[in-house]
Amino acid sequence: MHLGITTPAVTLFPGACSPWEETAGIDDIARIAFTADRLGFNHITCSEHVAVPADIAAERGGTYWDPLATLGYLAARTDRIRLVTQVLVLGYHHPLEIAKRYGTLDVVSGGRLTLGLGVGSLKEEFDLLGVPFEDRGPRADDALAALRAALSRTQPEYHGTYYRFSDFVVQPHAAQPRVPLWVGGRTRRSLRRAIEHGDGWVPFGLSHPDLRSMLATADVPARFEIVLSVGAQLDPIADSDGAISALREVSRAGATIAGVGLSARDADHYCEQMVRLREIALDEGHDFPDKFESPPGQ
Repeated sequence: MHLGITTPAVTLFPGACSPWEETAGIDDIARIAFTADRLGFNHITCSEHVAVPADIAAERGGTYWDPLATLGYLAARTDRIRLVTQVLVLGYHHPLEIAKRYGTLDVVSGGRLTLGLGVGSLKEEFDLLGVPFEDRGPRADDALAALRAALSRTQPEYHGTYYRFSDFVVQPHAAQPRVPLWVGGRTRRSLRRAIEHGDGWVPFGLSHPDLRSMLATADVPARFEIVLSVGAQLDPIADSDGAISALREVSRAGATIAGVGLSARDADHYCEQMVRLREIALDEGHDFPDKFESPPGQ
């Protein structure tokens, strides 16, 4: 199992983040991303909402840093850690818009993009943006197929139900021959969508027994990623047993990649927590590349 970092501060869920995150700036976030990169963590994340209704923000949070701007900046401050949108809402974008904008991010990052993609559930936001909500599932299926046809191609062509294009040049486009697509969701349909169109599944809001049951009945391809969150923020320095237990639990549930958030007093303490988490994960036999022993001056 590989470990990635659910980037702090860029998404603030009420009651689920540390107080320092509410005032953290890009330098704090970049220091954490840089340290995660040096330590060999698999990825960092950034999610997407354009605008959240005020009454819903009180429950689901209203702070969502824009993933393209945020990951573009962090790409320049890191060298090998993967940059994951977790998740972009497919219905908010034309597939060629994603292919161009995030393909450019793949180029400037040296091929480190992973596109986490979702169908979306916030009707008010769909309405605000003037995009259809009721048929968002079939539309997302078509968008995924269109993206797979468009990414990494200078002159893509696709003829689907909702999206059709040909005779357009998309340059620059993604540097990777196949950009990994992770599909988010909590239903069997989302798992089928991920298997059909993607390279990984990012489930949420499901119990581990339900996850194991769903995976046991699916024809999961080889090298397909199951990306699970460990849930609550870990404190590997003060509670190493709790961190070990959390990692073992998601591993038993079928995770090939675990997304981890850490409890911390500030950005420096967060970096210290990552050092300790890496030690624990290595002891547990999880996969880490070697650390960068001589980090470049940044």
